[in-house]
Amino acid sequence: MLLTLNPIALELGPIQVRWYGVIIACGILLGYLLAQRETEKKHFPENALIDIVIGSVIVGILCARIYYVTFEWSYYKDHLAEIPMIMNGGIAIHGGLIGALGMGYYLTRKKNISFFQMGDIAAPSIILGQAIGRWGNFMNQEAHGGVVSRSFLEQLHIPKFIINNMEIDGVYYHPTFLYESIWNLIGFIVLLSVRKHLRIGQTLLTYAIWYSIGRFFIEGMRTDSLMLTEHLRMAQMISIIIIISALAVWMYRHLKYQLPKYKDVNYPMRSSRDA
Repeated sequence: MLLTLNPIALELGPIQVRWYGVIIACGILLGYLLAQRETEKKHFPENALIDIVIGSVIVGILCARIYYVTFEWSYYKDHLAEIPMIMNGGIAIHGGLIGALGMGYYLTRKKNISFFQMGDIAAPSIILGQAIGRWGNFMNQEAHGGVVSRSFLEQLHIPKFIINNMEIDGVYYHPTFLYESIWNLIGFIVLLSVRKHLRIGQTLLTYAIWYSIGRFFIEGMRTDSLMLTEHLRMAQMISIIIIISALAVWMYRHLKYQLPKYKDVNYPMRSSRDA
């Protein structure tokens, strides 16, 4: 039996609830529950995480849209009314991450909590949410790669319903959503496995490096990228910048501060110790 995709999960009169939004929301919720359990173990204030999550998600979504519109301005300058129509698609994960992390930094400083300690708690949740969220792209049959043959997809030993639905208008495409989802899921397992052995802040930086390495190579397969030059994609350049920046921050903090290991801090560090 052929399973065909319907991007609409539910229709309530004129209101359409899309699977993309449902899947993204599930990823955020699962990530929050995972991080909340960890903040309780670390004895954070009761509402510290939820306040940061709500603010970061709202700002992240806005920045994801602004980022996308900025690099597609040649279209949107003539269609200004479509700019707020986020339900029609058009968000960029890098814009969302930059906005969310910026807001997270502001809120942790406001609450006098270590940004890096909270980042270490949140990092596995973020990459897990990204692994889940990519399936929203699958439901929309978007964010795919270049043309391949059905036999190529069958050699990957992936489920047939994925192969069948990577056929779009009679042509099969690379399931790059799946590649990134698997990469992020492996990253989630890695972060949980190594976090207790790392110093404060290094789990967050490891996340940034891990995700960016995968994104750089997978982005090169995609056909819908925001382009910086004829051959270089914007997401690839941002990934390079993130990798270099994360390594630089890692070395700076390692050389300048005697930071404790994540497992040895069972209470919220103050923001003054972020340095």
